[in-house]
Amino acid sequence: GDCFPCPQERCPMMGHYADRFPAKLKRVNQKYFLNTAEDPPFATWRQKVFIKLSGVKKMRGDINLVFHDTEGNAKEYEIASGVLSQDQVYTKYLDVEINPKNTKKIEFLWNKTIFTLLWARVGAETVNIIHGEDGHR
Repeated sequence: GDCFPCPQERCPMMGHYADRFPAKLKRVNQKYFLNTAEDPPFATWRQKVFIKLSGVKKMRGDINLVFHDTEGNAKEYEIASGVLSQDQVYTKYLDVEINPKNTKKIEFLWNKTIFTLLWARVGAETVNIIHGEDGHR
């Protein structure tokens, strides 16, 4: 807690984001930061999500995925928000707090905005998730 606030150029990150701070890599005794989960054991698993929608051609709203583990824990992650299109594949990197080996199910959620037509519906035509065997941090 003694390292905040971060400088204007942001806190230098370790791991996936280290290449965003090339000038800081040359400093001696530089403080670095690492994203962690909020709950023990504080590990996250990097996963790349691809979602292709089906249903109405275009609408406003957001799509989320909820990861459920075998012990009854669940964590929700936003994939996209705003104007959603059936023609687009939505791709996002997530740092998921649930170990892929313990994932029981992944739930697709769609929330439409107030301005979306009442009859409008959207679903997931495909959901692909890629993770490495040693993808945890």
